[in-house]
Amino acid sequence: MIRGLLFLLFSVACFGQTTVPKWCSSLPRPGYKTLERLPTSDGWFEVYKVSPGVIAIYEPHQSEETISYLITGTKQALLFDTGMGIGDLKKVVTSLTKLPVVVLNSHTHFDHVGSNWQFPVVYGMDTDFTRLDAKGSQEDAQSEIGPEDICGSLPKGFNAKSFSTKPWKISSYKHDGDNIDLGGRSLKILSTPGHTPDAICLFDEANGLFFTGDTYYPGTIWLNRPETDLPAYGQSMEKLLAVLPKVKNVLGAHNFPGAPPEVISKLAAAFAEVRAGKVKGQPEPSGKIRYRSGDISFLLGANPSF
Repeated sequence: MIRGLLFLLFSVACFGQTTVPKWCSSLPRPGYKTLERLPTSDGWFEVYKVSPGVIAIYEPHQSEETISYLITGTKQALLFDTGMGIGDLKKVVTSLTKLPVVVLNSHTHFDHVGSNWQFPVVYGMDTDFTRLDAKGSQEDAQSEIGPEDICGSLPKGFNAKSFSTKPWKISSYKHDGDNIDLGGRSLKILSTPGHTPDAICLFDEANGLFFTGDTYYPGTIWLNRPETDLPAYGQSMEKLLAVLPKVKNVLGAHNFPGAPPEVISKLAAAFAEVRAGKVKGQPEPSGKIRYRSGDISFLLGANPSF
């Protein structure tokens, strides 16, 4: 309770807004007190050490609570997602590592590519969806900065009226099964479409770290946009289950950077139940349908096609 109050006072002090949306009142999430917090050069972000060579860059002041990951080897670093594009992510990253940085996105929804433009080397999945999103979008960006979406207020000097997801250049294309060598650390790309056509997971097998993007995160999984493919998501569950025996920590792209390996089997089982019609959906005011099985929930469209 005290930490939550302090968080709200911090938001007011740093961002100047005296009223906060309801979702903000539950922050900070309790799990963060178990992680080592690192100093940051930009107050929009909070930075945490997850494991040796892995840093979570968290955006708690926006309702998506997006998390990007800086993963370092001995020769280079990989930035897995670049968040909303509201704060100065490049400034934060360069304060955390002096290694050359390459960017790879878990998928190219606007809340994961917002700062791609700041980095000269961006890998992209070889899909039309990726190429289209690389052109940027103002509509999607604007939809995420309303008063109900911001905890506190936007950073000083931020121009809300002109805010957009800026275009970025794809330096080279990656494919399912590709490995990225960071020097002493290898990351394998697993194509896991469903949430989007270009959704991927990254597997650091040597360290048991499984980065799942929006295929899994601790919270309601959104599977309701026009590009969502529910049959493909079901097939991707098989890929997740195949690597599960070697997974020690599951690192999603929202809310909190860590979950036990068994969430993968729970996720796959829950989706199978929804797909089989064994879970009754609860209508939302938005017209979407929420399905819950145990600890796992999904938000689907009004007429899901499995």
